[in-house]
Order: sequence, then C-alpha cells, then structure tokens
Amino acid sequence: MITIDAKDKTLGRVASAAAKALLGKRSADFAKNVVAQDGVTIENASKVKLSGNNKARDMKYVRYSGYPGGQKIESYAMLTARRGGKEAIRRAVLGMLPKNRLQKPRIKLLTIND
Repeated sequence: MITIDAKDKTLGRVASAAAKALLGKRSADFAKNVVAQDGVTIENASKVKLSGNNKARDMKYVRYSGYPGGQKIESYAMLTARRGGKEAIRRAVLGMLPKNRLQKPRIKLLTIND
C-alpha cells in the first residue's frame, strides 16, 4: 500500500504520483498489461492546492448525458462544494490513466481520505 500526503501539494502532482503508482511503474515487476496489486491511499485530500490565479473558478469539468442539451459544465469550486475534494483528485487521476479495459480495475485500487 502506497500513501501520498496531499497537504500543501498541487492537484496535478498528487494525481500524477498516484497514477504512476497505480500503473505499477514503481515496482520491479512492471508490465503494461497487468494491474498492479499495490493500492494507493491519498491523505488530506481537502488540503490540496491549485497553482495559478483563480484556477478554482477557471478550471472546468464537462460531462454529457447523451441527450440534446445534456452537456453540464461546472467549475472546480462548484465540484468541490458539491462532492468534496476527493472527487477532483479522483477525476484527475482517472484522466491520467490509460483509456483501456484496465482503467476501471486500477481506479478501484485508489482510496482517498479527507
């Protein structure tokens, strides 16, 4: 189990460290086609920082329901108010993982604590 402390670290650096560990690149027996058995725990998720001015307002998360007019856009501030800091970190790590059949089993190994 790998533990990452997110206190006073930027969102991207925490997410990239977690994605690298979930891919198994920290282990000696790395293989691209195998899910690593090491889980990743991120502590202090609500204390993560954002670099830049007004990034909480400017960073956008987009989702689409599939229906006409079903595109929903929300800022980082709205997302963290609605779901907490854990969801922003989860989405950042998910975006850094490869888009293949191993993405879902890998993201299940991620545990985020406030």
